[in-house]
Amino acid sequence: MSDFRLEVFYTVARRLSFTKAAAALFITQPAVTKHINELEQQYDNKLFERKGNKIQLTAAGELLLSHTEALFDVYRNIDFDMNALVHKKEGILYLGASTTVSQYIIAPILAGFRKKFKAIEIRLINGNTEQIERALLEKEIQLGIIEGRSKHQEISYTEFIRDEIVLVCGKDHPLARKSELSKESILESSFVMREQGSGTLEVIDYALKEIGMRVADLKVEIQLGSTESIKSYLMHSHCLAFISVHALTDELQRGTLRIIDVAGLNIERYFYFIQLHGKPDGLSEVFLRHAQLAHNLK
Repeated sequence: MSDFRLEVFYTVARRLSFTKAAAALFITQPAVTKHINELEQQYDNKLFERKGNKIQLTAAGELLLSHTEALFDVYRNIDFDMNALVHKKEGILYLGASTTVSQYIIAPILAGFRKKFKAIEIRLINGNTEQIERALLEKEIQLGIIEGRSKHQEISYTEFIRDEIVLVCGKDHPLARKSELSKESILESSFVMREQGSGTLEVIDYALKEIGMRVADLKVEIQLGSTESIKSYLMHSHCLAFISVHALTDELQRGTLRIIDVAGLNIERYFYFIQLHGKPDGLSEVFLRHAQLAHNLK
């Protein structure tokens, strides 16, 4: 329903690259340039300007982007509402999931959703919590599922699944047979941690403060960008790590990783759905309701 030239403009504006926009839209770079030139002629304004090897939006480009985002939101809601009149649910849902969610939680939910709503296409992006929140604020996605909870005023947070983060080590670690660790033992140990911006790291830091510690007090040997790489590192080192129990099912069954209790430390959290405040779009609500029902039926 939307003007394809606006879709081209939106894609360039989000990626700030004619080459990446062409690849995303499956058209040639000269075709992208042609559509942008036509828009600039139509509005008698430059939409992009070059800064060395990069491009950036002009003031006119920023204004057009704002209107384009609002227009695309309206188009999506029109499509959903009109299809709902004939009991059809179809369209494209842009969904974001933070690292732990995308690796261990969302796959069966997506599979069940696609079986039930074959006409709804899902385009999923992954990243840490900070990146998914940014994608929502920049309207690259309509709905996100994150670990941890920030305090963005523009974002609405809805509880989804309860999670527990536990202290873990490899089966050959000297502390693997300990039933409980003291605060002092933790401070003497080496850790492998997630990268900055991780929702897990945010939650861990908050919980440690409750027992008079901080993440900054820990001896961090290395920071890694995924839970899978952290688990593998634990199996080949004498480090400890804080990991979601959702990510440990296979390793605990095989006995390759062990959970260690920490005196006075309990790290619980929720995974959250995130949406921008205001009227939620129809596709997001359909997916949210499906995910909640699928989890409750487990």
